[in-house]
Amino acid sequence: MNFLATAALALAMSTDAFAVAVGKGAALQRPHLREALRTGAIFGVIEGITPLVGWALGHWAAPYVEAWDHWIAFALLGVLGLRMIRAGLSGADDEAHEKPSSHSFWLLAVTGVATSIDALAVGVGLAFIDANILTVAGAIGLSTFVMVTLGVMVGRGLGTLVGKRAELVGGVVLIGIGCAILYEHIGRA
Repeated sequence: MNFLATAALALAMSTDAFAVAVGKGAALQRPHLREALRTGAIFGVIEGITPLVGWALGHWAAPYVEAWDHWIAFALLGVLGLRMIRAGLSGADDEAHEKPSSHSFWLLAVTGVATSIDALAVGVGLAFIDANILTVAGAIGLSTFVMVTLGVMVGRGLGTLVGKRAELVGGVVLIGIGCAILYEHIGRA
């Protein structure tokens, strides 16, 4: 793969994580750059590791991964989205409701895994072509780190605009991304 193809793939793999990061940033109480970098690092590392795992699985796992990746992403993002909507509704009428200043590591890790399942499938595909998997995985991880960090900071501004309903918006975004992933894969079938 040449530089342009690698860059395009890395950008494509990080777009859904960017959208999720906007929702995550909006759900926080004015997140600082440090929290954005932390979130970007968690997502970037996960997104960089998953194509390596996919590449290692190679031929024997391809039918399984391709058959179920969209359902796994849909389920994980749907559950996380519903959880955020429930949290937004439970505190929507409470004037004293305080948004958290950061998300837990595990919540970010599960969300990162849900948005990186497509990178796992890409890694499986890369096992069949002459691609330097370390370069591609590094590019995907770096691109995701940058995009998620920016997404959290964009979400910071949106959180001010939508106020107490930020978690509702973030939950709807997660569910929307899960539905889009499912639709994209089912549409190809």
